[in-house]
Amino acid sequence: MTGATPPERIVLIGLSGSGKTAVAQRIAQRLGWQAVDTDVLVEARDGRDIPRLFREAGEVEFRRLERLAVAEASTARRVVVATGGGAVLDPDNRTCLWRDAFVVHLEASTDTLLARLAADRGQDRPLLAGDARARLARLRAERGPLYALADWTVRTDGLTPDEVAEEVIAAWQRRAPAVLSRPNRLSEAISGGWDTAHDPDLAAEVRTASGSYPVYAGWNAVERLPVWLREVGLGPVVHVVADRQVAALHGERLQAALAAGGLETHLHALPMSEAAKSLEAATALYDRLVAARAERRHVVLAFGGGVATDLGGFVAATYLRGMPLVQVPTSLLGMVDAAIGGKVAVNHREGKNLIGAFYQPRLVVADAALLRTLPPRELVSGWAEVIKHALIMDPELLAWLEAEAEALLALEPQSLVRVLRRSMAIKARVVSADEREDGLRMILNYGHTVGHALEAATGYTTLLHGEAVAIGMAAAAAIAVELGLIDRELEARQNTLIERFGLPLRAPGVDLDTVLARMRLDKKVSGRTLRFILLTGPGRTVIRSDVPEDTVRRAVALVTGATA
Repeated sequence: MTGATPPERIVLIGLSGSGKTAVAQRIAQRLGWQAVDTDVLVEARDGRDIPRLFREAGEVEFRRLERLAVAEASTARRVVVATGGGAVLDPDNRTCLWRDAFVVHLEASTDTLLARLAADRGQDRPLLAGDARARLARLRAERGPLYALADWTVRTDGLTPDEVAEEVIAAWQRRAPAVLSRPNRLSEAISGGWDTAHDPDLAAEVRTASGSYPVYAGWNAVERLPVWLREVGLGPVVHVVADRQVAALHGERLQAALAAGGLETHLHALPMSEAAKSLEAATALYDRLVAARAERRHVVLAFGGGVATDLGGFVAATYLRGMPLVQVPTSLLGMVDAAIGGKVAVNHREGKNLIGAFYQPRLVVADAALLRTLPPRELVSGWAEVIKHALIMDPELLAWLEAEAEALLALEPQSLVRVLRRSMAIKARVVSADEREDGLRMILNYGHTVGHALEAATGYTTLLHGEAVAIGMAAAAAIAVELGLIDRELEARQNTLIERFGLPLRAPGVDLDTVLARMRLDKKVSGRTLRFILLTGPGRTVIRSDVPEDTVRRAVALVTGATA
């Protein structure tokens, strides 16, 4: 594949109900190609339909036949291939599907998928038997990171198969030649992750329907900012929106690095606090951008902690109907969480982050050396998000944290950068698979149901966010133990690691009923039902909305020291 023309094969991947078969037929009709469904090839080869094959021979035999079907479909040209939802799980399948083909992920919210599946009553889907919503959540969590490796994602909610087909064809014509010319594309698909060999500082690449962007992490990474800005086509003027304290510590170094790369810089430093994350602060920045004659092609670079990345991102999203955004977080929490994913907002007097948008940056750069000047309590708070990522998605990272805790707490460069990249890659994968929190991205809320309630119950003045999340994870583990999802050994393993990084497991003295009341007001409540992200093992989670109230009360009482 030279990359000069679009490939003569389009592959559709996604969960059951995403419309792969119907869309493949529409695309094939428009292009004058053939539509191939790998499930149909399996049935033709075996002589049994899929449900009967599952019942009589089991999933292992089905997957063997599916590998043969994928290999057969991948030899054809001028073809649109609709795959089974789990075909991406096999590395051999990914090799066949991604080689010389444009791979498109058809994404939809769980509600949309359930509605489509209910309408398609004639189709028996063995892996969705029973509680379809819970099973879809499990399959999304399992397959989402692999769907995120697709060359393009189309959100199909509210679209007809014809409209989805048009979007796929437009992306194939416009994007496929450049995408398929990336030298590391196939190796990433085969390995199930990002190939960083061509740039050791590359932690991941976020790929969403709104756009794709690289995420870098390194020691003294700020020095390479001009190179990375050029690589993504940004410049020549950069407007730095900075926390005033961060600007005093690191602003001169940042501006010198940008100037050395031939970039004109304007520094807009403001006092940053959660209270200052407001429309008034955004207006003050608009005034500065007006005075500096900022243009739409200029860059807004947010430099600071979570407030700076939120406020800077909000201003970039709204000024001149959108300016290119670069996130350079200086806090651990910002590096592994807030700066990745495109959530930008300011507060309203009635609540946090009520005014905002999803607005993806063009580049994220984390300079681990900047953490040396972070206040110790803020640094410790950030480790809660890293621990959370390990618990919900990455047993290997969990083992690293346990083995290297002392080096990480001492900010030893090699260990710190390695863990930073791994944690940032997890967040990038989840965002790529679920940009707008319809499915997989919900698992990032592990520990947050109780954690957010604790923050609110204490007036956002007593606990830092990471501290509240750590306590929330302790409560979530207690719930999981009571429900029989995990054993006491895993609960103890989690809590020991949390304490080892200096984070709390308890919030003594906080009123139990106030916390429970705040939980019911949380934005993650769906239909008045509390949703909990719970562990089922290291790196495995389940979303539960059927946790008994007595179980919740006992868990919250445990972490607040109250009597249930």
